[in-house]
Amino acid sequence: MPSGRFKSRSFRRVRVKTPGGRTELTFRRRKPSKARCSCGAILAGVPQGIPSRVNKLSKTEKRPERPFGGELCPRCMRARIVERARG
Repeated sequence: MPSGRFKSRSFRRVRVKTPGGRTELTFRRRKPSKARCSCGAILAGVPQGIPSRVNKLSKTEKRPERPFGGELCPRCMRARIVERARG
């Protein structure tokens, strides 16, 4: 029977084979959803992981090195820069 904190579905159930040959049920945290742009596109280069682990990554591993990196997709970024240049 799982411990009380593992009964919620915020933990996913993963079957892991132990060195002894048994298959054991372990509980791991679910990953959050993928980072998205305001237009709805999935952001490339942004890690999808548990926040406590993502925070331990270096700054350059957390988001792409470009203007609006980790906030806007490349298409929206280009549109925003062109818009600012015009205005």
